[in-house]
Amino acid sequence: MTPTLVFDLETIPDVDGLRRLNGWGSDLTDVQVVEAAQAARMQSHGTDFLPLHLQKIAVVGCVFRDAQGFRVKTLGKPDDPEAALIAGFFKTIDHYTPRLVSWNGSGFDLPVLHYRSLIHAVPAPRYWDTGEDDRDFKYNNYISRYHNRHIDLMDLLAKYNGRANAPLDELAKLCGFPGKLGMDGSQVWRAWASGQQEEVRAYCETDVVNTWLVYCRFRLLKGELDPVAYQNEVDLVRQTLAASEAPHWREYLAAWDAEAGG
Repeated sequence: MTPTLVFDLETIPDVDGLRRLNGWGSDLTDVQVVEAAQAARMQSHGTDFLPLHLQKIAVVGCVFRDAQGFRVKTLGKPDDPEAALIAGFFKTIDHYTPRLVSWNGSGFDLPVLHYRSLIHAVPAPRYWDTGEDDRDFKYNNYISRYHNRHIDLMDLLAKYNGRANAPLDELAKLCGFPGKLGMDGSQVWRAWASGQQEEVRAYCETDVVNTWLVYCRFRLLKGELDPVAYQNEVDLVRQTLAASEAPHWREYLAAWDAEAGG
């Protein structure tokens, strides 16, 4: 079985970077810095969403599936430095060479990882290899859109047409899965700044499980899984989550039951 790593980032504004680039000092609080940057961005671009290089990685959520089973977790601890989270992610790639699966990873998560790893000087030789070190990577690597070491499921299902993109939350629910619970990406900064780090980490974990379940459904369409194998994968997720005492998995399973009942 090829190891598979489903990943998702939750990001917050890079307050230190905003201070440095704009010359803002300690007379402004972190919240004031972010509000000022968002207001300037809205005026110049019509959106308050900050550019990708100013998205600081707060959480890396992962589903890992290999011959040993199914695991879901967020890397590190809430107070770990950003560089440590990035290093942990790339260390997993260096060690296992998994297939990466994401939802909008090509448009958001991987470019953010690229910029932030550059800022922190975090090496990732296996990830960046396009055949220089391993000849096999010339024909199948993580960087090229046309190779399958990374599958951006949103991009692929939309036939690489941004106008055809579908939101993960809605598509997951239409497939009978729970979708998002209690939070979305636009709320992450406020939640994080108000001390709700564990809630953000839990939200990220549910997002990667949604992505994994939709990916399993895609593999059924593609013929990589027959109906029995597909159902076994879905059942494995349910069994794994049911064995956890974490409140967000109780809520997730209840929402799953509600979706299935609908």
